[in-house]
Amino acid sequence: MLALGCLIITIAVYGLSKRLYRAVPKVYLSPILLTPTVVMIVLLLTGVPYETYHIGTEWLSEMIGPATVAMAVPLYKHLAILKKHALTIMVSVCFGSSLAIVSSVWLAKELHLQNQIIDSLALRSTTTPIAMAMTEMLGGTPAITAIFVLMTGLFGMIVGPLIIRLCRIEHEIARGVLFGTSAHTAGTSKAFEFSVVSGSISSVAMIVTAFFTLGTAPLVLLWLL
Repeated sequence: MLALGCLIITIAVYGLSKRLYRAVPKVYLSPILLTPTVVMIVLLLTGVPYETYHIGTEWLSEMIGPATVAMAVPLYKHLAILKKHALTIMVSVCFGSSLAIVSSVWLAKELHLQNQIIDSLALRSTTTPIAMAMTEMLGGTPAITAIFVLMTGLFGMIVGPLIIRLCRIEHEIARGVLFGTSAHTAGTSKAFEFSVVSGSISSVAMIVTAFFTLGTAPLVLLWLL
């Protein structure tokens, strides 16, 4: 029953935070930030162990994969635009992904972090299910990777709009690539707030980033470590 209560609380908090964000669209009220914060506070106040919470909400984590696949719907609706800008999207995403991996690993190495943490940090710009699975194969810790992925997404949601305003980025393709490459699912959610086209491009960028990182991250780790 306790595990079921954790599930109900999580869904309720997410639903309320989503309604609040629609009424007051501020980054600090985003469900991706507000929901885990409130849930952590509840767990700390009630003394519920994380293991119990994980048992009750495990299937929510499993829904990340289907939710990512569901993004194919807007992609299909804007297929003509995707074909027209395919080369630009691919080149931009590959460059951005490479820069994210190299900068993350290099900075972590300069800070003398443990190799296990570096392995976990390398995939921070990849969507959660792929990042966690790949991290385990590389010898990292999936839980740590999940935290880095969440932090990257939140940072992208906050900084992305600022960069767009400062650099006066008005093209929908550029906005989509920016969010999808740097902030994965969270960034894609933010991109859809700008336009459906930007969100669709961001979905493509996120998927390409994931597959490109799968092949690139192990090589970068071998090169820099």
